[in-house]
Formats: sequence, structure tokens, C-alpha cells
Amino acid sequence: AGLVREKSFGTTKDRMLYIEHCANSRAVTIFIRGGNKMMIEETKRSIHDALCVARNLIRNNSIVYGGGSAEISCSIAVEAAADRYPGVEQYAVRSFADALDSVPMALAENSGLQPIETLSAVKSQQIKEKNTCCGIDCNDAGTNDMREQNVFETLIGKQQQILLATQVVKMILKIDDVISPSDY
Repeated sequence: AGLVREKSFGTTKDRMLYIEHCANSRAVTIFIRGGNKMMIEETKRSIHDALCVARNLIRNNSIVYGGGSAEISCSIAVEAAADRYPGVEQYAVRSFADALDSVPMALAENSGLQPIETLSAVKSQQIKEKNTCCGIDCNDAGTNDMREQNVFETLIGKQQQILLATQVVKMILKIDDVISPSDY
């Protein structure tokens, strides 16, 4: 180590040992302090989420636009594909499209917007403009174009969300004996 020192901080004069200027070191320590345990836990969770996003971008730097635009676009495509399925299967495909709409609907509701009207307006805007970047304007920026707002998510994260949600549904259907393992 190039430098080892002890530093005091805070009102309680807590002490911490700093080891700096180490050759070829890739270790980093993030030190978190807060007013109460809940704040510290929330900060730790937020830092963990941010580090996971950075890791996903390193693995694959592909992105999709956020604000529910990816889910709306997928919902439109799945809804269009439902017409190709005969009979009861068509209802399952349409239900999958409806389930995809729940993410932008929740975003709209959590932003204080009217969820159904907002979703239908953005969905029709995506279809009319053929712009898959249209999502829920949670920031009240005046535009639904997530590309203009610089709102995006990692492709890996979005793929994992849809995959895990689909696996949970399959598990529930198997438990309820609605489908057997050979049906899919």
C-alpha cells in the first residue's frame, strides 16, 4: 500500500482505516451511513440495483427504452399475433398481451395519471406513429418519447423480467393442474 491512515468522522467520532495507492488493486469499498437502519437498508438496496445495471451493461450493452414503452410494443405485437391462433389458445395469447400492459399501467398509476386513459393514449400513439419508443411520461416532461427523455433499461434486465414472470405463471398453472408439463 502506498498510504495507510486512520480517519475520524461524524459526531460520534467513528474511525475508519484507509488503505490507498495499492498497485493493481481492483477492490472498492462503499461506506454507507444514515440516520436510521431503514435509510441505510434502502441505500444499500439502491446501490445494489445500480451495480446490477452496470454489470448488465458490461455483459451486453443493448438497451430498450423505458417508461413501459417496451412492454407496450410487445403487447401490440403479441395482440397482433393472437389472430393466428385458433380457438381457446387465442385467449391465452391475448391474456399474455394484457399482462404486458400491467407494467405501463402501474407506472401511470404510480405517477398520478389516469392509468387506463394514459395507457390507451400511449398505445394508440405507438401504433399511429409507428414509434416503439413511446411510453408513460412519468417525469411530466411533456413528451411520451422515451428516447427524447433518455429513459432506458438494459435489454438483459427486460428479458429476465419477462422470462421470470412467464416461469411463475407456468408454475402456478402446473400447481393448479391447468396444464401438464408436456403441454409446453
